[in-house]
Amino acid sequence: MRKVLGLFLLYGAILPVEARILSLDSCRALALANNKQISISNMQRGVATELRKSARTKYLPRVSAIGSYLFTSKEISLLNDNQKRALSNIGTSATSGMSSGLQGFLSGMTPDQKTALDNLLAAFNSSVEQMTGAVGSHINGLSQGLNGVGQKLVDDFRTDTRNIFAGAVVVSQPLFMGGSITAMNRMARISEEMASYSLEAKKQMVLYEIDQAYWMVVSLTNKKRLAESYRELLRKLYDDVQKMVREGVATRSEGLSVSVKLNEAEMNVTQVEDGLVLSRMLLCQLCGIPINEDITLEDEKKESVMESPAVTDADIGMAMGNRPELKVLESSLDLSRQGINLIKAGNLPQVLLVGGYTISNPNVYNGFQKNFGGAWNIGVLLRIPVLNWGDVSYKTRAAKGVSAIAAMELDEVREKIELQVSQSSFKVKEANKKLSMAQANIEKAEENLRCANIGFKEGVMTSTTVMEAQTAWLQAQSQKIDAEIDVRLSHVNLKKALGTLTNE
Repeated sequence: MRKVLGLFLLYGAILPVEARILSLDSCRALALANNKQISISNMQRGVATELRKSARTKYLPRVSAIGSYLFTSKEISLLNDNQKRALSNIGTSATSGMSSGLQGFLSGMTPDQKTALDNLLAAFNSSVEQMTGAVGSHINGLSQGLNGVGQKLVDDFRTDTRNIFAGAVVVSQPLFMGGSITAMNRMARISEEMASYSLEAKKQMVLYEIDQAYWMVVSLTNKKRLAESYRELLRKLYDDVQKMVREGVATRSEGLSVSVKLNEAEMNVTQVEDGLVLSRMLLCQLCGIPINEDITLEDEKKESVMESPAVTDADIGMAMGNRPELKVLESSLDLSRQGINLIKAGNLPQVLLVGGYTISNPNVYNGFQKNFGGAWNIGVLLRIPVLNWGDVSYKTRAAKGVSAIAAMELDEVREKIELQVSQSSFKVKEANKKLSMAQANIEKAEENLRCANIGFKEGVMTSTTVMEAQTAWLQAQSQKIDAEIDVRLSHVNLKKALGTLTNE
């Protein structure tokens, strides 16, 4: 069993690996899927999309939470030092006022009144002494009580704001920002469009490069077969001339001339093979596959690569509407105009609706108590620029200059695209004419070669004439291949000029 398995593995290793067959459409699809620049453009478009979404949020209200802690060396005092002293001594001040009033009362009495009072006091001496002691004690108690009340008021008015905790939730809604938010959103949308147009331009460039590389491989493959056919013709001629030289019918010089031509043919085959290898490597690199992978193209096996591609009308208007490069420049012009509006917004007033909830500890809303307290608030914020020393005006003029440059560049590119479309259309017609002439030359060259071979066999023509006929046949065949490839590539150039080169 192991021997049988070993034979199968050996047989599989000996069998040649079949080359990968690729069509033009499959090469295009591979290139679009694996091209690094296209991947970068896709990411750039994604970035532009996210920025556009970010710009849309500027229309919506903003909510933010704020928290803070502050330590101060002194607390906030609602009373000054004189007020504190007055409240602390309010009882003393009150009793002093009463004594001064009593003395004033006595000093205002008449002598008779004083005599009557003295008699009354003498009659009731013991009672007065007792009453005086009681009143004095009551006055002292009142003074101390009032002083205590005043001190308590002073203590109650303390804020103790050396440790302050504060927090707030703030909501702000733009009402009018001078048009800056609208300009920013338009700029973001234009940037996203520019990224899409840039992506489309790179796709068309990749397709153009793929078509160039694909048809180059097909052209070199056909030229390789042609060079090998030419080499076989020279080998047959060389064998015939050598026989004639041995028989004395031809000279040795004729044999050497044919040998030189044969060596040149061998060298041409080698050059074409080397060019074909390099062209395949380039095509593999563009397709994103290993450069040493063995590939075969569908059009390599066809004797004629010309299948009459559909002719596209050279419509200048179509090019102006389809070329992604032109759309990028148009978007760039729109972007510069929106930039002007954004700068002008710096000179216009801005209105915001603000509101929120604020808390603090000490509680400023309830006698600075050591707890958290808060309150809702709502208001309108107005900002009016008054003086900026012409900064906005300078920037506006600079932005207008940039916009004017973008407009001139757009006009220049339009002129170039119009010229490019006209040239591409002319090259399509020229390539078709060359192909018609090359096909006519093929018939003449084949007939000339047939006549030269017959004449050589009959001995009426020399080997030099046959080689000239073979060279003419080779040139005619090579021109036909080049003309067919030119027709293909001229149509690709025209589609690219019109902006209609797509993988469809």
